[in-house]
Amino acid sequence: MKSIKGTKASSLTSAVYQRPSWIRLSRSPFRAYASTAAQTPDIYDVVCIGGGLAGLTLLAALRSISSTSNLKLALVESQDLNSARAWRLPTDQFSNRASSLTPSTISFLTQIGVWPLVDSARVQPYHYMRVWDGLDSSSAISFSSSSPPIATMTENPNLQRALLQRLNELNPISVFDSTKVASIEPGPSAPSQESLDLASYPSVTLSSGQKILARLLVGADGLNSPVRKFAGIPTRGWDYKRHGLVATLKLTASGFKQDRGDMAIVYQRFLPSGPIAVLALPDDYATLVWSTTPEKAAKLKTLAGEDLVAMINAAFRLDNVDLEYLSSLDTGHVEELDWRSRAIGVEEDEANIPRKIEKVQAGSIASFPLRYRQADSYVSSRVALVGDAAHTVHPLAGQGLNMGLSDVQSLTNAIQFTVKHGGDIGDEMYLERYNRDMWMQNNRMLGVTDKIHKLYGVGWRPLVGLRSVGLKMVDQMGPVKGWLMKQAGGIVP
Repeated sequence: MKSIKGTKASSLTSAVYQRPSWIRLSRSPFRAYASTAAQTPDIYDVVCIGGGLAGLTLLAALRSISSTSNLKLALVESQDLNSARAWRLPTDQFSNRASSLTPSTISFLTQIGVWPLVDSARVQPYHYMRVWDGLDSSSAISFSSSSPPIATMTENPNLQRALLQRLNELNPISVFDSTKVASIEPGPSAPSQESLDLASYPSVTLSSGQKILARLLVGADGLNSPVRKFAGIPTRGWDYKRHGLVATLKLTASGFKQDRGDMAIVYQRFLPSGPIAVLALPDDYATLVWSTTPEKAAKLKTLAGEDLVAMINAAFRLDNVDLEYLSSLDTGHVEELDWRSRAIGVEEDEANIPRKIEKVQAGSIASFPLRYRQADSYVSSRVALVGDAAHTVHPLAGQGLNMGLSDVQSLTNAIQFTVKHGGDIGDEMYLERYNRDMWMQNNRMLGVTDKIHKLYGVGWRPLVGLRSVGLKMVDQMGPVKGWLMKQAGGIVP
C-alpha cells in the first residue's frame, strides 16, 4: 500500500488517528484498534473500491471540502495507477475512451479543483448537434447552444490523470492499487463490553492478505460489483443484444467548422440495428460510437482500414437497404460507396452529415456489450453504490459518466451533511438522502434511453411515420428542445 503522494503505508497507519467528533468510543484507548496491532485491521471512515473516474472523483470531492477533508480515506484498485498518472498521447492521437460531459458535471469538477487540471488542448466543447432517423432522412432534430456548450468531449484517461493530480495536491489517502478484493464480510464482534463492536463494519480482505474495515464502504467497482453483492442488493435489467463499437477517427479538413470557430457539431443517426454517432474531438478528430448487432460489430472489426472507413461514411449517407448490402460484403466497400453515392446524388453538406472520414486510428477499434441495469437501492447499512455499480445505461444519450458523477456529487453532499450534524456516515438513515436524491432521477434517464432504443429499433412503416411526425413537431417546439438539452446535455432526440 502507498498513499496518493507516495508515502509508505507504515507512516500512515502508525500515526495517531484524529477521529471525527461524531465517533463515540468506549473508555478503551482507540490505539487498541489501530494498525499497529497486527491482529486487528485498519479502520477507515470511507473505503472506496474502484479507482475509476467515479471512485477518484468521490475521494477528491471529500478531500476538497473542509468538513470532510480530515476523514480517513482508502482506495482499493486492481490496476496500477502509475500508468494512469503517466498517461500521454501524441497530439495526433486520441484515446477511444472518451465521454461527453454536461455543463453541470464540469461545474462540479471545477468546484472540487479537478477541471483546471485537465489538459484543455485535448478537450472539445460542442455547440451544435443533429439527430435524424435512418429510415426517414427528413425526420431530424437539431440543437444549438453558444454558451454554455451543449456538452464537452474529453478522453477518460485525461480526466483520470487530472483526478490523480488533484488528489496528490490534497491530504494523503491510503492507496492499495494493483490490489484485488479477495472477500468482503462483516467485521469482528466486540470481545468484551469495553471494546468497540465492529460487527456492523464491512471488513475487506485484500489480495495481499491485509484486512481493512470501513465505516462506509463505497462500491465504485463496476457492473459486477463485489460491494453490491456483499450488501445483497439485487439489480434488474436486461442485455440489449447489441454491442457498442468505438474508434478514433480522422476527418477531412472542415471549412464549415472553421467558419464557426470552435463551435463544433456532432451527429447521430438512428439505424434499425442501433444508433451511430460521431462526436467532435479537437482539430479534425472525432470519436465514433456505433451501436449495432454483435455479428455486425465483429465483422466491422475485421474489415481492412479503407473498407471500415467506407462503412462508417456509408452509415451517414446511404439508405438502409444500401447500407445492409455493404454490410454483407467482405471487401470492395470503397468502390461500392463511391458508385452508390454518385447514383443517389449524396450532397456533402456538413450542416446535415459529418465530413468524410479519412482514416481510423490504428489500434483504436474496440467493442463492448450494451446493457440496462438498475440496482434496487443504492445504499444499505454502511454501503453506498455509485456509477456502474448502481446502474448501467445505453450509450445513445452519452449520459453514463454524467450519471455516475452526479451520484458522486449527491453522495458527497450526504456525507458532508452527516458530518456537520454529528451523525454516523455509515448509518442508512443518512445514506438514504443520497438514495432518495439519485435513484428516481437515474431511473428516469434509464427509462428514456431504453424507450428511445426500442422505438428506433422498429422498422414497421406506420410507426416510422408516427415517430417522424413526432420528431418534426419537437424540432419546432423551442421550449421542449430547451428542456431536453437541460435534462440530458447529450444526444437525446
